[in-house]
Amino acid sequence: MRPTQLSGCLLVATPEIDEGIFFRSVILVLHHGPDGAQGVILGRPLEAQVDAVLPGWGSAAPDCERLFQGGPVEVDSALAVARLGGDGPTPTGLRRVLPGIGLVDLDGDPHALSGMVVGLRIFAGYAGWTAGQLEAEIDAGSWYVVARESGDGFGPVGQDLWRTVLARQRGALALVASYPRDPGMN
Repeated sequence: MRPTQLSGCLLVATPEIDEGIFFRSVILVLHHGPDGAQGVILGRPLEAQVDAVLPGWGSAAPDCERLFQGGPVEVDSALAVARLGGDGPTPTGLRRVLPGIGLVDLDGDPHALSGMVVGLRIFAGYAGWTAGQLEAEIDAGSWYVVARESGDGFGPVGQDLWRTVLARQRGALALVASYPRDPGMN
């Protein structure tokens, strides 16, 4: 049984997705509604440095030196997702989209976020689904829907987020964390 409202949830790729950009991915759903859904793949750093693409933004928050792969849609654009540290007034250039999460206007001043942002990831592209598409993929067994924790996606670069998220689930779902990359080699 999946929740009807997926905004704020994590989508964790099931072993059914055995190749491509979504293989062993964890996606933060930023928006889900009758018009479709959008999110970003978490934990996939790219080689590109943020300051090389967006000067000044690499020092906007701790651990924000590298760009991350957000998904296959509009990969030539950037989307900044911030982990918020307080409930104070929302600074200019920041739009709260989920509890503890905001989208940052990259045309603004990176220093305006000082003290408000405790984590920042800048993504090249995003993941998107048309109306009903994500629900059909979940029903077909492509995605597990799980609750997110506040630090998801903002941890150390190189952390295997797919295994981490699955291992903390209850019951049989936690066992999927040990699913081999190539089941034929088991």
